Formats: sequence, structure tokens, C-alpha cells
Amino acid sequence: MANIAPVIAVFVALTGFMLNFSVHKIEEGHVGVYYRGGALLKSTSEPGYHIMLPFLTSFRSVQTTLQTDEVKNVPCGTSGGVMIYFDRIEVVNYLHQDHVHETVKRYTADYDKTLIFNKVHHELNQFCSSHNLQEVYIELFDQIDENLKNSIQDDLTKMAPGLTIHAVRVTKPKIPETIRKNYELMENEKTMLLIAVQHQKVVEKEAETDRKRAVIEAEKLQQVASITFSQKIMEKESQKKISEIEDETHLAKEKAMADAEYYRSQREAESNNVKLTPQFLEMLKYQSIANTQKIYFGTDIPSMFVDSNSAGAAVQEVAQDQTRGRDRANPNKKKA
Repeated sequence: MANIAPVIAVFVALTGFMLNFSVHKIEEGHVGVYYRGGALLKSTSEPGYHIMLPFLTSFRSVQTTLQTDEVKNVPCGTSGGVMIYFDRIEVVNYLHQDHVHETVKRYTADYDKTLIFNKVHHELNQFCSSHNLQEVYIELFDQIDENLKNSIQDDLTKMAPGLTIHAVRVTKPKIPETIRKNYELMENEKTMLLIAVQHQKVVEKEAETDRKRAVIEAEKLQQVASITFSQKIMEKESQKKISEIEDETHLAKEKAMADAEYYRSQREAESNNVKLTPQFLEMLKYQSIANTQKIYFGTDIPSMFVDSNSAGAAVQEVAQDQTRGRDRANPNKKKA
């Protein structure tokens, strides 16, 4: 029994040693691929604990979730011969789980060095070589990330269908110090120009506002004047209508009075025609004689003298009529 204990101890130690190198863990979001003697095995493993042959088999954990690869300090020569450096380029990508084995088999577990890092260098230099510094640094800089993403994805679709580029972020490149200062001066000038342009726009806007305010004020005064003028016209028209109504009323009144006077005169004339009979006229004659103040009679007086001016003519006529009456009554006296 004393000789068995060391054997058991050696066996347990050997088993623990073997398990230490055979048991391994695959993290979530990764796929395990295995190599044996340098050859890639067909089997892959999901996240969790797995066992492999120690010393003969090795494994690599390949990420299948979104990952960001940073390509740093990429040199780039423009068409004008100026050398610039992109400090950092970030490529966001992910490898589909179903294409892990195929991609690793064709490009190894470090597939991103071949398919992303080297491709970024190539495409970026292609872009810089066909554009000058002004275009790369200023005019077309906002298009670099999109162009880089599209060009890399086009190649990956053919070379590694399971690898997808989600986004590319490019930092501002480093340029020679003298050129950078010139660009800073140019930017300052542009900034001053923009300030001047904006100030001009503000002045123009203020002038436009003042003009609109003046137009509005003038339109308001015009409207007020128009309303006042309309009110005066309405007042005059009202006065005219009132005057016309008053004139028509006066005309109608005068016409009615004239008609009444005409009717009265007509009726009075008709009445007089009825009243002026010989007997009535005779009565008026004697009434007129009775109203006189003094009357003189005599045998030798051929006519009557009236001392009143108001009834002179009528009395004379009456006296003459009486004389003629007496003469007709005593014809013999006239002959003597």
C-alpha cells in the first residue's frame, strides 16, 4: 500500500496537468477554431468550456460581434508631391459566424491585417495620389471616409463575403508645419470674410426691415387717409341726400300751397260769380255810400262831392247814378 500512494499522486498530478492544457474557454461573441500540427481543423466551437488534446491541438478565438480596427500613422502622398500622415483611421466591422471557418482558412485568424489594414493603406494612397493637397485636406476631406468604406466593401464582397464594413472614421491628416500655418492664415481670412459677409447680411436685413416698416407705416397712413376720405364722402353724400330730401319736401310743400291757393282762388272766383248779382252790387253800393263821412246835396249841384279819399270814386259814381235817376224822374225840369 505504501508503494501505491506515490503512483496515485503522480497520476493525479499528471491528470491535473493534462486538464490544465486541454480545457479552454470561448467567450460570448466569439467562435473557436482549432489547429493540429499547423493545419486548420474543420470543427469550430461555440462560447463556453471545451476540451482538446493538449500540446497537439491549439485554438484561436475569433470575434463575431462588432469590432473596431484602428489603422495608425498612414503615410499618403498627394498628386503635388506633399507627404501627409493620417494619424488614425477607425474601421468598424464584423465577421458573420457562418463565415468564420472559411475566412480563417483563407486569410488566417488575423484576417483583419490582410483584408482591412493593408486595404486601408492601399485605398488611401490611391485617393491621395489622384488629388492635390487642397482637395485632400480641405475640399474632399468629408468624402474620404465614405469613399474608403465603399471601396473596401466592394473588395470584401468578392474576397470575404462574410466580412461587413459598417463605418469608417478618418482623422484630419498631419501636413507640414509651413503649409499648416498657411492654411491657418487662409482659414482666418475666410473667417474674416464670413464675418464681413454675415455683417453685410445683417445690415441688409436691418435695411430691409426698416424699408418694410416704412412701407407698412405708409400703407397704414394711406389706409387711414382712405378711410377718412371715404367717411367725408359718405358725410357729403348724406348731406346731399338730406338736402335733396329737404328740397323735395319744400317743393312738395310749396306745390301743395300753390295748389291750395289756386284752388282757393278758383273757388273764390266761382263764389264771386255766384255772389255778384245786380241786387248784391246794389247793396254794396248803398253800403259804400253809408260808410262815407260827408255827403252834399243840392238842386244846382250836378254831382255829389265826397270828402273822404277812401270811398271817393265809388261815391261819385253813386251820385252820378242818383242824378241821372232824378233827371229821368223829372224830364220836364230839364227842358225848362
